[in-house]
Amino acid sequence: MWREALVLLQLLTLGQPLWAQEDLSSAPITPQDCNLECIQQGKPGCEYCRIARDDVERALGFPAIKAFGNCIPWPCFELFGEEDPELCQHYVHAPNDVTVEFLHDQNHNSDTIVVSWRPSYYGIAFLRGFQVSLQALGGSSVGCQLLLFHRNVSLPASHAQRVYKSDPFPGLSLGSQYAVTVMALPVPEEWQRFYRSKIFSTRSCAEKNSLEQCKKDWYPKHVEVQQKGTAITVTFNLAPPSLGISSYFSLCYANGMKKYTDITPNSTKNTTHHSYQLHDLQEGTNYSCEIAANEVDAVRKTFSVQVLHIKQEATLPVGGTPSLALLLPLSLVGVAIFVVLLAIFTWKRLKLRMKKLDIRPDIIKQHQESGTEEEVMSLPRSRLTPPRLLICYSSNDGPAHVKAVMQLGVFVQQHMATQVCLDLWDSLSLAEEGSMAWYCRQIRESDFVLVICSQGLSHRPQPEPEDDDDDDDDNEEAHRELSWGSNTFSTAAAVHLIGEEVGRAKARGQDLSKYMAGIFEYSEETDIPTELRLVSHYTLTRDLPLLFSHLHGVSLHRPGGYLKISHITEEGFKKLPAGVALQSAILEAGIVMRKKGHHSVKEGD
Repeated sequence: MWREALVLLQLLTLGQPLWAQEDLSSAPITPQDCNLECIQQGKPGCEYCRIARDDVERALGFPAIKAFGNCIPWPCFELFGEEDPELCQHYVHAPNDVTVEFLHDQNHNSDTIVVSWRPSYYGIAFLRGFQVSLQALGGSSVGCQLLLFHRNVSLPASHAQRVYKSDPFPGLSLGSQYAVTVMALPVPEEWQRFYRSKIFSTRSCAEKNSLEQCKKDWYPKHVEVQQKGTAITVTFNLAPPSLGISSYFSLCYANGMKKYTDITPNSTKNTTHHSYQLHDLQEGTNYSCEIAANEVDAVRKTFSVQVLHIKQEATLPVGGTPSLALLLPLSLVGVAIFVVLLAIFTWKRLKLRMKKLDIRPDIIKQHQESGTEEEVMSLPRSRLTPPRLLICYSSNDGPAHVKAVMQLGVFVQQHMATQVCLDLWDSLSLAEEGSMAWYCRQIRESDFVLVICSQGLSHRPQPEPEDDDDDDDDNEEAHRELSWGSNTFSTAAAVHLIGEEVGRAKARGQDLSKYMAGIFEYSEETDIPTELRLVSHYTLTRDLPLLFSHLHGVSLHRPGGYLKISHITEEGFKKLPAGVALQSAILEAGIVMRKKGHHSVKEGD
């Protein structure tokens, strides 16, 4: 029995160093105070050291840049690379779990922080140290610390669980934002994952020192308002004497009027509260007031002041004449009686005149009640997303026609609550899928398809065969025709597919509302292909309200009223920038189309 107890005691005795080692490994590692020579020679006691600015300048042979603090670019190459270049040839990943810890200090006007992190598993055997930089957002560098291991150390993978700390960064402004960056060394020339940054904000003065210790953040918490006669008295609590606030101000405003009051309490009479009066305020008016310490960016306390009417009792002297307060109500009663009698007399006279002219008031009233009233009407909520509209067109009519189509798509998407699909806006997907595959997918996924018909859609050119004997001008002209023709052939095939879908739906008795045909004002209805004569067709921009009704399934007319959308009417859409651009594009395209038609007539003659 005693042998088992002895063996257990020996095991416990041997396990104590392991527990101590585990506790030691869990403790954060802080920088040691050692010089650069100790690091370079790998002496004991220099495992994790802070490098001072003087050591960096002696190693470089010239003064370091102040903006870098204690750091330099590529420190491993500069400090170890000459003696052993292989030490700095490996890549080390960025540290993990970068955290910022605030330290308690005696300075009430600034903050002090310490940065901690864990090294990465990847490349930890080649880790030479860390470079910690702190920068104010929108400003220059605040500080940088260079922390190095001695040259003979090679950390095992288990050290990736250990926490390393920087030296404190003191003197940080309260209520400011900073970015801290922890960089693993060596630093390669081209690498994106060798550092880790964290943006943090220092504590405000109130968070660090409490509200009663901050001038800018202090404000009166207790404000009391009293009215005696026409005088308004305001009482508030004063700031603690330790803040050194000696003056305050009050600002009241109502109906465009402002009342500013300087307040300078007498601290010898009362150090906790002070009362002041507001004069020249209008009776029966509600004022919004603010009170604050007379400091830059001080927090203001808001309160309300309601100035009540002062009731004055009117007394009539014995044996005297009646006062104005008694005569005024009697005069008002007399005026009211006169107005009533005048109204009765006018009504009877008007009725007698209407009887002579044989005018029936009931018909006039019925006509007035039947007038159209404006009311707000919301779109149906059956869909969660706007309708998807595919616009097909032919580029064979030239860039002016293409511009008009593009401006139509812009207007419909911006002001008609519709998502527009246009090949001009999806050139990348068009190139990846191919024009036919893109059109097939869009026709399948879109809720509506609008085909803009024009002369070029009816006259579908065929690509001419190549001729080696043509000159350079003919080749350029042919190249332009083929470039425009790529869209023309794709649109022609898409129109053919749409025609087949329309014919199939018509034969089955299905709904044809998905497909629409449209023409601009410079085109004619004969430009609409035969296969699209069965679907709804619109003339743009005249039929924009009808197109809106089609897309959203709302009726423009109903008993006793009609739907009017001001920005898509013939007059309203011209007031919008997109509407002006659409109208201008249509006019330009119309001029070009008329010139082209006139030129073709001359050539025919």
